[in-house]
Amino acid sequence: MSTFDRAALIAAALEARRQAYAPYSQFAVGAALLTVSGGIVTGCNVENASYGLTICAERGAACSAVAAGEREFAAIAVALAGGGTPCGACRQFLAEFNPQLPVLLVDADRPWLVIETSLASLLPSRFEFRKV
Repeated sequence: MSTFDRAALIAAALEARRQAYAPYSQFAVGAALLTVSGGIVTGCNVENASYGLTICAERGAACSAVAAGEREFAAIAVALAGGGTPCGACRQFLAEFNPQLPVLLVDADRPWLVIETSLASLLPSRFEFRKV
């Protein structure tokens, strides 16, 4: 990933975070996916009074990308206060598309602090469907 793509991805995740709907937890999260074709698709968390129906930013971005015809992801940036990693469900969801996906963890309070990792590191024993 180029320095330009990295900076654009981080900026897009921070901007997406501003759109989060988090009236219950006040925990806003933004995500930005870089597609193999060079596009950036964003998502934010959208809470629901029934917490189980809440949509995470990472899955929201992935669903938007798929709806736009993109299925090959090159990297994702996730921005939240204090930094943090995607939840287990998001890790598994993203691994469907790229189990080696580079992940940029952005501390929204200090956006110059970015930790680079990968889905392979965050989810070393992912579930894989194997047709018998």
